[in-house]
Amino acid sequence: MTFDPASALAEIKARDAYRWRRIVESPQDTRVVIDGLPRVNFCSNDYLGLANHPAVREAFRRGVDRWGVGSGASHLVCGHSAAHHALEEELAEFTGRPRALLFSTGYMANLGVVSALAGRGDTVFEDRLNHASLLDGGLLSGARFRRYRHADARALEAALAESRAETRLVVTDGVFSMDGDLAPLPELARVARDGRAWLMVDDAHGLGVLGAEGRGTLEHFGLGAPEVPVLVGTLGKALGTFGAFVAGSESLIDYLIQRARTYVYTTALPPAVAEATRVSLRLVREEPERRERLRCNVRRFRAGAASLGFGLGDLPGPIQPLVIGANADALEASRRLGERGFLVSAIRPPTVQAGTARLRITLSAAHSNEQIDGLLEALADAVPQEA
Repeated sequence: MTFDPASALAEIKARDAYRWRRIVESPQDTRVVIDGLPRVNFCSNDYLGLANHPAVREAFRRGVDRWGVGSGASHLVCGHSAAHHALEEELAEFTGRPRALLFSTGYMANLGVVSALAGRGDTVFEDRLNHASLLDGGLLSGARFRRYRHADARALEAALAESRAETRLVVTDGVFSMDGDLAPLPELARVARDGRAWLMVDDAHGLGVLGAEGRGTLEHFGLGAPEVPVLVGTLGKALGTFGAFVAGSESLIDYLIQRARTYVYTTALPPAVAEATRVSLRLVREEPERRERLRCNVRRFRAGAASLGFGLGDLPGPIQPLVIGANADALEASRRLGERGFLVSAIRPPTVQAGTARLRITLSAAHSNEQIDGLLEALADAVPQEA
């Protein structure tokens, strides 16, 4: 029997799991125009408000004037510009590692790194709630693939104790993108060390946000390269641009240049993006008040949500999910918020586990007190109190 896309789509719609694209008609900001209608945006990953920052825009324009639009080729052919190289050096210094390596997307970084470091005869251990790119990297690597209970260092320890693989790679998000909680990195680092395993952390949602200097989840926990030898970060969230990187030792980065297929066989990101990101990185370092403003906004929202009786976990960052349960109920809550002028996405399976559909609310340093208070007022009307 051949595959029937129409039947498959009908089944997806029947489960209230169908997804569609909104057309954004304005720059990314706390106020956007979606499908012709103004909305206050509470679902972007632009945590520090840099995606539309004037200095970042100007750096991008200068980059286009200097380098043109496209990079023309992969990094290993003729696409690796001086702008790319300078950004790699600055990212390495920012993360406290000898070298960094740019990838065209975060998904490609995770696929490339995991599959380069593990293969047949090896074992990859992953948190059950890791991002899809990390899980796919483990599955595609050809290594034995084991998932441990979410944020459970003891479960990982037991799995490592059973392993006979020579090469063992432990992979986790630093901040989990749909739940907003932090991986227990100090415990995972100890377990990985004792279990003779590498530890790889994707800190996509921590870099720029957590830590006194914005160096991410590792700075938050006081960890460095000895505890976490493989660090992945993205540029399209707190830094507001596009792309990703991996940071580590000289030998690790050199090896990835040779063996990470998603690095070797794809076009380098535009040099102008690298130039814009260099300015974003400078703003992260020179304007700590952005992180403080973000923390104040998170505290304001959490206090207001608690006063309304909404149950939120102990989540220190800008991701504040409100779990509702049924797909249809989450969609209805998102629709009602839209009627009140707020953009909040309903996240449903397979992105999250069945029965845990949610509103994924994200805060930005650019949100005003009035916008946050307005969202809270709208949530009181849009979301069933038992959520």
